[in-house]
Amino acid sequence: MIDLYAWNTPNGRKISVALEEMALPYRVIPVDITQGAQHAPDFLAISPNNRIPAIVDPDGPDGSPIPVFESGAILLYLAEKTGRFLPEDRRQRVAALEWLMWQMGGFGPMPGQVHHFLTVAEADRAYGLARYSTETHRLYGVLDRRLAQVAYVAGPLSVADFAILGWAWRHERHQVDLADYPQVRRWYDRMMARPAVQRGFAVALS
Repeated sequence: MIDLYAWNTPNGRKISVALEEMALPYRVIPVDITQGAQHAPDFLAISPNNRIPAIVDPDGPDGSPIPVFESGAILLYLAEKTGRFLPEDRRQRVAALEWLMWQMGGFGPMPGQVHHFLTVAEADRAYGLARYSTETHRLYGVLDRRLAQVAYVAGPLSVADFAILGWAWRHERHQVDLADYPQVRRWYDRMMARPAVQRGFAVALS
């Protein structure tokens, strides 16, 4: 059984959704980032960047336990372990990797900054909030245009969808109305209707 070290965040939800979609048995070990649990020595031994999520798979590639940190790396590890959600078709595989990297590099860091600046004092947040809100909306536009062409971001359902969904789940917190991005709304509703996705969001991470 895989140990999932996580908290109720977009990055944590990426992995709970993926584990449910892949039908892998797992147990959640909450890491309370509001209390600094991510800095505990035992957790740092698993995730040296002191960030959630992380996993420990007792049945690693050589049959011995393996820890994996960074949500993108975890998704790729799980996809390779199960042979699911990372297309074999090389063109589709490239698309899945492109959109996974797109999420990791932009559609996560930018909305995350919006989250941050919404919590600081009004006098301190105007510039940062305007900057990151503009970029967040641009990224939603990129995603909307992509989803006008395909059902899922890589064509077939892939780990890239799980990665992006973790952050799209917080669209209201980004102050984004999905009515402005109808293709994202269609994809989002379709993803959230999947039973495994619902289980992934229902599992307690905190």
